[in-house]
Amino acid sequence: MIPSRRLSSQRGATVFGMVMLAIIVAFLMLMGARIFPAINEYLTIRKAVASIMAKNPSGPAEIRNLFERTSEVEYSIHALTQKDLVIVPLGDGFKTSYQYNVEVPVFEPTVYILLKFSGSANTPGANVKGP
Repeated sequence: MIPSRRLSSQRGATVFGMVMLAIIVAFLMLMGARIFPAINEYLTIRKAVASIMAKNPSGPAEIRNLFERTSEVEYSIHALTQKDLVIVPLGDGFKTSYQYNVEVPVFEPTVYILLKFSGSANTPGANVKGP
């Protein structure tokens, strides 16, 4: 009698598996490329507001003027204007906060990703005095 060989299953990636992996990687890279400018703009806004508040401005008008000048220099700031800043007196200083949304098109006419950004910064003298 001839000894029977055990049938072993093949191991490794199939062509279909590799194509599916390539599609998933390409989609993730596309999303990253489309979302990156919005995230870069948010980081620029956060840095600009923090540097303005670190200068310890004297009032809301000065904060808005400094932000307007900064956004003229930083060409990546489009989603937020000086009017969108919410400036609140806080102790001996101010708290400046902002909030905005960015719609990133995935498939142009119908599918979008909504990114919501918010942040705030205080002047060095903005201490909350407890009751």
